[in-house]
Amino acid sequence: MSNLLTYIIFLPLVGGILIFFYNREKIRAIKVFGIAISVLTFILSLFLYFGFDAANPGIQFQHKVLWISGLNISYNVGVDGLSLLLVMLTTFLTPIALLSSWKSIEKRVKEYTIMMLFLEVGMLGVFSSLDMFLFYIFWEAMLIPMYFIIGIWGGGNRIYAAIKFFIYTMFGSLLMLIAIIWLGYYASTQPNGQFTTDLLQLYSIGPTIPLAIQSWMFLAFTLSFAIKVPLFPFHTWLPDAHVEAPTAGSVILAGVLLKMGTYGLLRFSIPLFPQATLEFMPYIAGLAVIGIIYGALVSMVQTDIKKLVAYSSVSHLGFVVLGIFALTEEGIQGAIIQMVNHGLSTGALFLIVGMIYERRHTREISEFGGLAKVMPIFSTIFMIVSLSSIGLPGLNGFIGEFLILLGAFRSPYMSQWFTIFAATGVIFAAVYLLWVYQRVIFGNITNPLNQNLLDLSKREIAVLVPVLVFIVWIGIYPNTFLKQSASTTKQIVTIATQKPLPRLVTTEQSVKPENTQGK
Repeated sequence: MSNLLTYIIFLPLVGGILIFFYNREKIRAIKVFGIAISVLTFILSLFLYFGFDAANPGIQFQHKVLWISGLNISYNVGVDGLSLLLVMLTTFLTPIALLSSWKSIEKRVKEYTIMMLFLEVGMLGVFSSLDMFLFYIFWEAMLIPMYFIIGIWGGGNRIYAAIKFFIYTMFGSLLMLIAIIWLGYYASTQPNGQFTTDLLQLYSIGPTIPLAIQSWMFLAFTLSFAIKVPLFPFHTWLPDAHVEAPTAGSVILAGVLLKMGTYGLLRFSIPLFPQATLEFMPYIAGLAVIGIIYGALVSMVQTDIKKLVAYSSVSHLGFVVLGIFALTEEGIQGAIIQMVNHGLSTGALFLIVGMIYERRHTREISEFGGLAKVMPIFSTIFMIVSLSSIGLPGLNGFIGEFLILLGAFRSPYMSQWFTIFAATGVIFAAVYLLWVYQRVIFGNITNPLNQNLLDLSKREIAVLVPVLVFIVWIGIYPNTFLKQSASTTKQIVTIATQKPLPRLVTTEQSVKPENTQGK
């Protein structure tokens, strides 16, 4: 069904438009309808997952319609093993985020629900776009609802955090726009060429760019994605955005938006500019290792639980970037599954922080202690999620970090010292997560305000249980998800290491190789 992906992308947009016509006083109806639309989107995405052919490394479920004929720009969407998992992660986390804010969002519920659904449209569009002009539109469109979610429903310093988030991302985006335009122009200078933003055509053109120019193009794209990851030292917008955002905003920000940066590295920077990738790989891997250690050390000294989780993202995403630039199948496979793992584990940590904040209206670690005595269900789930984030064998975090470290250690393109230093991040993660758990959960209840706290409600358990299921599932049997990205990973490594197979192919092209030549 060629239109399935289009239905998945734009169903939340239709839902958001319909909510415009709701009476704003019907708060419950608005919440139910918003969650229903997001759940329906997830159900549709299941057809995408089960209809996907894991053995085919090419683009599937492609839907292409000419949009601007004069510039050869098309509405062109599709998924491969990389984007499929991130589309699924997006549709999975969105209804969970909406359900988590059932009680915490009390003002402008109508507008909030609309913004969350519009945000989902932007995220799905980013992961599905095969035209660079279309990708850029979704990339920028996603900023608007997140800006309002932080700026309207965030904490006391929300305006500063929202503007900082917007400016940082916009700066990187403008550099990427310049590079996109130049790539289209370069395509027009080729024999029988024309201006195009078709990503699949540019895959065969990008590697032919002279290295000096290719390096500038690589930096323009990679800087934009590094800000979004965020890669050290471009991370300073992240803690402010996380701390000030409402719980659902933090879940989506950590669970999905940060993955847009690492996705961009794999989808654009590496296959379009493979020679430049090899040139800059040691420097980016070095920044990733610094980010792993720096994020972990800064997390240790935080007194605010939410800020601790925010800085932990800098460390965890450093592992993902290291795996990507190892340029090995193990490293990239680990990076892809770790994107999903981080979305689940860190998303769950933000949900847990939000639930305790709703009860005490503080996130200061010193305000808690002994919660295991009054909130046993909360304490149990907090422990499972913390261990998954640490990378305990049997839970999801272990397989991702193991593959990343294995891939980096075996990489012929980087020193094994990168892996050795990166591995210390696993130890530091255990320190800051177990330490905060010990201070919050164990010991005696010294603050009388904690003595009568209510344990998790049925709604809160319903929010967390689906995440826990996948945390355990991926930890015990990761092949369910690894197999979906295996063939795509091989193709990315082939391109990055300049072996034969010059570009990614669509399903149709892989069947009819004689039709792969550009005009």
